[in-house]
Amino acid sequence: MALQPITTRAPDFVPDKITDAEGGAMLRAVVNLFGKWQITDEDAALLLDLPLRTYRRWKAGQPGRLNRDLKARLSNLLGIHKALRIIFVDPNRTYAWIKAENAAFGGRSALHVMRGGELTDLMRVRRYVDVERGGW
Repeated sequence: MALQPITTRAPDFVPDKITDAEGGAMLRAVVNLFGKWQITDEDAALLLDLPLRTYRRWKAGQPGRLNRDLKARLSNLLGIHKALRIIFVDPNRTYAWIKAENAAFGGRSALHVMRGGELTDLMRVRRYVDVERGGW
C-alpha cells in the first residue's frame, strides 16, 4: 500500500472578544495594580487614554463603557504584571520594577516608555517582559 499525502490546514484563529463583564473585572484589577505600582492618577489616565476626571470616576467604582482600545490597554497592563510576577519571586521587586531604570529602554523606566500614551508603548513593554520571562 502506497502512502497517500494528506493536506491539512489549521483553522483560522478567531479570538474571543473581551466581554464587558470581563473588561470591568480587568479595570478593577488594573486600578488595584496602579496602586501597587504607586503611580499617579494622571499617569494612570494617560496609560488608559482616559480624561483624568473619567479615570477618577471609574476608580471610584463608576465605570463607563469600555471600548476595544481600552480593553487592549487593560490586557497589556495585566500581561506586564503577570510576566513580572513570573520573573520576580519578591512582590516588592515586581511592583518596583515599573519605575526602575532599565538599560533595555535606554536607561529609562518602563513607566517612562508607557507614558508615551500610545497602545504600542504598552505593547513594547509587554513584549520585553514576555521575552524576559521566556514567553512567546
